[in-house]
This record gives sequence, structure tokens and C-alpha cells, in this order.
Amino acid sequence: MQTLGLSDSTPRTESRWRALFWPTIRSDVDLDYITRQGFWICSTVAAVTLIVGAFTGSIVANAFEGLFFFLAGIGVRERSRVAAISAFAAYLLSALVVQRYTGSGFGVVRIIFLALLFANIRGNWLSARSGKGSQIDIAPIRLNATIADKLADQLPTFLWPKARFVFYVLAGLEIALLLFGLFGPRLGSL
Repeated sequence: MQTLGLSDSTPRTESRWRALFWPTIRSDVDLDYITRQGFWICSTVAAVTLIVGAFTGSIVANAFEGLFFFLAGIGVRERSRVAAISAFAAYLLSALVVQRYTGSGFGVVRIIFLALLFANIRGNWLSARSGKGSQIDIAPIRLNATIADKLADQLPTFLWPKARFVFYVLAGLEIALLLFGLFGPRLGSL
């Protein structure tokens, strides 16, 4: 079971904290762990965005952002560098916009999530480099025993080929709107 990558006892080459904030790719087990972690990070950002939208009254805008981050997580799981970079850029720009208008855009939680989203970029970038002539093991089999396995392992494989073009449009709109919010006129001066 361990040889096939089916058991949880497959040893990782680094600690959990290092894998979270500064991942390295030495095998496909590491890559699978990092892309799965990226999926859950982006999904958490999407869920928090939806919850905040429900309490602040901006449900449509936050639903748009939540869908963007969820699809970014699916893209990260499917090893898309564009999705990882877009998620990090949108989250950073969002923090800058909040900082511009309220003065409180960079809290501890936001900085931790920025570091985690940056780790997604690093993990996907290293996976693209490591796939060319290095010693990569046989890819771990994606499981579907639990709901978490179905969400993180099966859904991205099914959904990403169909939804990636929708994601690209959402990413372009999200980043363009955030850039307008950052560099456009202040709301109070309108």
C-alpha cells in the first residue's frame, strides 16, 4: 500500500510547517501533498469570503470572489501556475484595496494566507521544473473514500477541464476590478 502511495504512512521529505510555507518537491508524493494543500487553502479563502459577504451585505461581489478562489483552488490542485499566481495576486490586491480605503488591510491572518498562497506558487513552479528529467516517483492515486477525498481529489480532475476558461475570465475580471479599486478614484470623492 505504501509503495502505491495509498497509505497515509508515506513519508514526506519535510515537516508540515515547512511544507506549508516553503515547500520543496522531491517526489510526486510531495507534489500531491502541496497541490492538495493549495486546494484547501483556496477553498478556505472562498468560504471565508462567502461568510463575510453574508454578514456584510455584499453577497453578489463576495459570491463572485468566492467562486474565483474556489476555481483557483481547483486549478492549483490540477497544477496550474496561472491559477496559483492569480489567487495570490487577487488576495494581495484585495488587501491593498482594503488598506487604501479602511487602513486595516494587513492583519496577521491575511499575512499568513498570503504566505500560504505564495507557497502554492512555489510548489506549482517547482513541480513544473521537476517534471523534466528528474527522479519523480509514480504519481499517487487520488482517492475517493471520504467527502474530503472527493472534493480535493476527484472534483478538480472532473471540473478543471470544463471550468478553466471560466476561471480565466473570472481571474481577468477580478484582477482588473481590484486594480481599478486600487488606482481608481476614491469612493468618497465621487
